[in-house]
Amino acid sequence: MPVILFNKPYGVLCQFSPERTGPVRPTLADYITTPDVYPAGRLDLDSEGLLLLTDDGRLQARIADPRYKLPKTYLVQVEGVPDEAALAALRRGITLKDGPTLPAQADNIDPPELWPRTPPVRARKTVPDTWLRITIREGRNRQVRRMTAAIGHPTLRLVRWQIGDWSLNGLASGEWRLG
Repeated sequence: MPVILFNKPYGVLCQFSPERTGPVRPTLADYITTPDVYPAGRLDLDSEGLLLLTDDGRLQARIADPRYKLPKTYLVQVEGVPDEAALAALRRGITLKDGPTLPAQADNIDPPELWPRTPPVRARKTVPDTWLRITIREGRNRQVRRMTAAIGHPTLRLVRWQIGDWSLNGLASGEWRLG
């Protein structure tokens, strides 16, 4: 079976079964009815964007395993305006509590034309925000969020746009297609 490209909305769990405790949250089963496919990697509850699913265990491992260093590109709205020194730090690699990251590609971009997020990101009149395009070749837990926080610019919105050659182009939030 080919890969399923899914544009995961904010607040959707990256699993097919609901959590046993806590609030009831939407899961992949609310969007994808194809049997016997599994996510290749994860996206946090508060992250949006490209999630790949497959029934091929080897492909799933190649996509998700950091040793293959498959590039993952994120569109990231951050608090404040990172200067060139902050971007250079991302490009060199950031030392996090679990060790140094590999160098990332990081650039300021114009605000992208994205679907509205529900709930919307809280706008603050006195604090500007900036959009970055960040490409990493790892996939640690909440890595991009931790990297932007380490340079003093916390993440407000995180959208994974591309994994390897697969991208969200033309795919609305909550939709999926075969890739």
